[in-house]
Amino acid sequence: MIALIQNALKYESRIAVKYATEKYTYEDLLTASEHIALALLNGKKDLKEARIAFLVPPGFDYVKLQWGIWRAGGIAVPLCVKHPIPSIKYVLDDTKASKILYAKEFHEFLTPLRSAAENKFVDIENIEASKGTLPDVDPQRRAMILYTSGTTGNPKGVVTTHQNIETQITSLTTSWEWEVDDHILNVLPLHHVHGIVNVLSCALWSGACCEFLPKFDATKIFEIFCKKEVNLFMAVPTIYYKLIAQWEKLPQEKQKEISAVLKEFRLMVSGSAALPISVLEKWRSISGQTLLERYGMTEMGMAISNSYRNERLPGYIGLPLNNVAVRLVDENGKYVSGGTQAEIQVKGPNVFKEYWQKPEATADSFTTDGWFKTGDIAVFENGAYRILGRNSVDIIKSGGYKISALEIEEVLRKYPQIKECGVVGLPDEEWGEIIAASLILESEKIDIDELKIWLKEKLPAYMIPRKYIFQDDLPRNVMGKVTKNELKKMF
Repeated sequence: MIALIQNALKYESRIAVKYATEKYTYEDLLTASEHIALALLNGKKDLKEARIAFLVPPGFDYVKLQWGIWRAGGIAVPLCVKHPIPSIKYVLDDTKASKILYAKEFHEFLTPLRSAAENKFVDIENIEASKGTLPDVDPQRRAMILYTSGTTGNPKGVVTTHQNIETQITSLTTSWEWEVDDHILNVLPLHHVHGIVNVLSCALWSGACCEFLPKFDATKIFEIFCKKEVNLFMAVPTIYYKLIAQWEKLPQEKQKEISAVLKEFRLMVSGSAALPISVLEKWRSISGQTLLERYGMTEMGMAISNSYRNERLPGYIGLPLNNVAVRLVDENGKYVSGGTQAEIQVKGPNVFKEYWQKPEATADSFTTDGWFKTGDIAVFENGAYRILGRNSVDIIKSGGYKISALEIEEVLRKYPQIKECGVVGLPDEEWGEIIAASLILESEKIDIDELKIWLKEKLPAYMIPRKYIFQDDLPRNVMGKVTKNELKKMF
């Protein structure tokens, strides 16, 4: 039996999933997922890694479908509830999904696709009971395909095995000391490793409770927190930014109530995008919590994390997790020591199996001795790793210098009139690239000459942006991460 499902047998009477006023036990989840698995098998002995896509809102239905697909021997392909039809179609075509399970609220949305292959689409309310036995699923079998946005070309399907997922879960539950009495609120998209593994699967592995809020709402999040049931929270920097903004609007007495509740949390984590130090410091002043920063990718889950118990350095991502090996390698493929900027490479049982139906892309992503090439640039200093940016979008090569866009952004955010910013490199014949900054302002006007004078006191001349645009917001993906290639086009 799959280890995650086997574990659930120990916690049958405990609450596994909470959604609004509804509560579901682990026994409910085991029963419902078995029902789904047997219906998918429909008399067959094993789905033998057939791809089963599903489009449902966050909640109990999502979990029972995911577990049911796994228990039937299929590969789960979760679809993003915010993606347009062309994006959904791309995933379905690429995986050649044999079934698409969907909640009734997506019936009309899926009409353009359903008319072409009606028999493949199944409303989950119409899934009928079936009898049979479930297959014994080997841990090395493919379990899930998640699609990465990528920096160029079409998204790639990242294939993880049950063993990969188990390692990703156990490295986090060990390092972050998950407990059976933990209760976490999940506000993250469930087509992404952050929401699926770090939050949902870690909770269910531990016998804990995962509560769902289907749509981000800062007011509702604070209302749930004030019930004093939730003791863990994991989110992206954008969410913390919005929670701060909401807290600042509240009356002083309500602020005090929320701050007192937040101080009692066991753990708060930020990930999926670089956490501005200004956001970390403001959240700490509100909540008493120093957000735990970590580093990971769809291809490997989490690989590096700040310490749960010891000091967390703002701007740093910490050290490798249990069962994960990490090294820094320069452009010539040579291992580098501390203090040198280089690419992060990762090896371990957490690393994905392959890109779906893309053997060349898979081979290109690994060294000859089996290290996964992340494309992220970091430096090891002060006893921890610090991310400098994505090689292709956050590292700007200008006038012979390698410049971290993230470092410039961190300085710009400290300027009183700048609320948020995004920095990119633009092609330039003379310099290779020049630095450009998009600014989101606190007020209507800003004196760029005064800003440049201020920047000269904070940064070397070669790191000061030469071009500026002003926007109401930055282009972002569904995880809240700034899409730098889209931002470049805006210049």
